[in-house]
Amino acid sequence: MARSSAGGSAAPVVGYAPGAYDLFHIGHLNLLKHAAEHCDVLVAGVVADEVLLQTKGRLPVVPLAERLEIVRNIRFVDRVHAEVVPEKLDTWRAVGFDVIFKGDDWRGTAKGDKLEADFRAVGVRVHYFPYTVHTSSTMLRSALTALVPQQAGPRGTAVRVS
Repeated sequence: MARSSAGGSAAPVVGYAPGAYDLFHIGHLNLLKHAAEHCDVLVAGVVADEVLLQTKGRLPVVPLAERLEIVRNIRFVDRVHAEVVPEKLDTWRAVGFDVIFKGDDWRGTAKGDKLEADFRAVGVRVHYFPYTVHTSSTMLRSALTALVPQQAGPRGTAVRVS
């Protein structure tokens, strides 16, 4: 799946696209598709349930094993990685990537500035893509909650998609 124009004996450029990938939607697909165009090997990092609870304060609707399977089957994803630690530098040490891809909703924020500084120090490039404003997992979760009566599920979520 070589996608860069670099030829010869140059090492392949490994890209990393982390995300919850909960309630998989067109924004996720666009991010992965565009990321694949900017690297030779695309690793999609699927954030673990516990890390999402720690960092976002809520569990995903779709469990990690199912999200891994969905993302693994996207044709332009070469590998998936279960992201079980909140620090992206720790993930970089485990995966070994050259560029990390994020939505541009991170650009200019405290977390985006930290990400850029951390990765600049180890020679990893941060590449931003336009955030898909009209679709997000948060919007989908809100829509589902409005449609389905509130019932606490076994994962502590108001809505459980089967």
